[in-house]
Amino acid sequence: MTLRPALADGRRTTVHVARWELARVRVRVARLDPQVPLAAWCAEQGARDALVGGFYTRPAGLPLGEVRLRGAATEHVPFAAPWHATRACLHVGPAGDVRIARRDALAAEPDGDLLQAGPLLVRDGEVVCRDGEDPEGFSAAAQQFDSDITAGRHPRAAIGVSDDALLAVAVDGRSPDDAGLTLEELARVMAELGATDAMNLDGGGSASLVCDGQLRNRPREQHGIDLPRGRAITTVIAIDAA
Repeated sequence: MTLRPALADGRRTTVHVARWELARVRVRVARLDPQVPLAAWCAEQGARDALVGGFYTRPAGLPLGEVRLRGAATEHVPFAAPWHATRACLHVGPAGDVRIARRDALAAEPDGDLLQAGPLLVRDGEVVCRDGEDPEGFSAAAQQFDSDITAGRHPRAAIGVSDDALLAVAVDGRSPDDAGLTLEELARVMAELGATDAMNLDGGGSASLVCDGQLRNRPREQHGIDLPRGRAITTVIAIDAA
């Protein structure tokens, strides 16, 4: 599904949305080493549906933020203190249950897969991310990123859950026809789609969503430079048919 929401200043952007019944899919986190674009990884793995995962360092390509695979911690660069203890996570339990919550709401060493990114966008159906606020320290610790991800409109990606559905979103941006979204605008989109809980993922040129084996969004670098195959990334949220 594709949306073209009108923004407060009259501009528009393209929002690509995928929705699955939670009972019919299995969600897992994958670590890519070496880095490859999402569509290329999906083709290599035979994966039909996937979404970009969390942030990563440059040039090393290590995950930025905690990543756990099948209960085991993987090599990563922690978020700056004290934010590493609270920034939002996707957790997939051993039984396949999916939860999105701040890190301190989860077990210290949870079983299953865990991917830390953030900020948290929606909690219990309410928008909890507002422009100009910084509860998870993304602006305060912007030195870990290429730029302050809280500032302005950009291509974005997000994952959300409702009582019975998994939602994945990729937002185009950096062009005259596609303004991108602020984090609050992204949070409102997720809430309007019915997410009870949702979190932001890696965006900019990394924002990418593959459905039915096809890259659905249009990744762009700074200054609107097209990335036809997408940017090479470090972590993936794969959605497998159960």
